[in-house]
Amino acid sequence: MTWEEELFALLDDLEQQAEAMYDADRGVELADRSRAEYTHVSLASRLMASVGCEVVLDLRATGPVGGVLERVGTDWCLVRGPAQDWVVRTPCVLRVLGSSERSVPEVAWSPVARLGVGSALRRLAEAGERCVLHLEDGTRHEALLRRVGADFVEVRVGAGRLELVAFSALVAVQSRD
Repeated sequence: MTWEEELFALLDDLEQQAEAMYDADRGVELADRSRAEYTHVSLASRLMASVGCEVVLDLRATGPVGGVLERVGTDWCLVRGPAQDWVVRTPCVLRVLGSSERSVPEVAWSPVARLGVGSALRRLAEAGERCVLHLEDGTRHEALLRRVGADFVEVRVGAGRLELVAFSALVAVQSRD
């Protein structure tokens, strides 16, 4: 081998070593970036990727609710169960089983998905459906939703008595019809 061939072989070897070191450093950097970026993934974005999946949501003060995840909004989701539908406030979700491993960032959501829980409750009120309200304190109230305000829902319970229920006290609304 000539001195030129030896020099080129040495330079090739050094270049390959440098590439290997770069690849090793890049792998660590990508793993760090991936972990850092995952902090921006919200529960709602994971639920959005799970629309159409059979899920079980474990809810505060209510327990597990299962069915097909039909819709997701910024602070709520709709689960279509075998016997009834559930409008669930996502801040009350403790655990999710059966979700997708992917997520859909909020910037990719349709404008309809950006509507709050009030929109879902307005639809129930307009339909005149009988519902069961599941509250944070563990109580349940059979009611007919009447009107929906900015942060509360007006319901008719029992013998026509009107009550106001704050969204913050609401865990889920279960349809009865």
